[in-house]
Amino acid sequence: MNWDTEIFHKEELDVAVLEETTDMRNLVVYNDDVNTFDHVIDTLIKVCKHTAEQAEQCTMLIHYKGKCTVKVGSYDELSGMCTALHDKDLSADIE
Repeated sequence: MNWDTEIFHKEELDVAVLEETTDMRNLVVYNDDVNTFDHVIDTLIKVCKHTAEQAEQCTMLIHYKGKCTVKVGSYDELSGMCTALHDKDLSADIE
């Protein structure tokens, strides 16, 4: 067994994993004074494929904390969802 090769291979894997994880972004929805709880819940279920419970919990966090990360993924995965949230008059950004 060549230890130098083993160490080099492990370092390559560590770098690959780091690159994968740093590409992840957050889809954040912000509180507003316009949309109802039901509208936000329904939208999160339809757009983000949340369960009813997930959507309710996120909606409560949005209301009381001012914002909530509703989905984590690559920019490409989240871009369409962010547009769909905007189309439903929700304030959202990818961070």
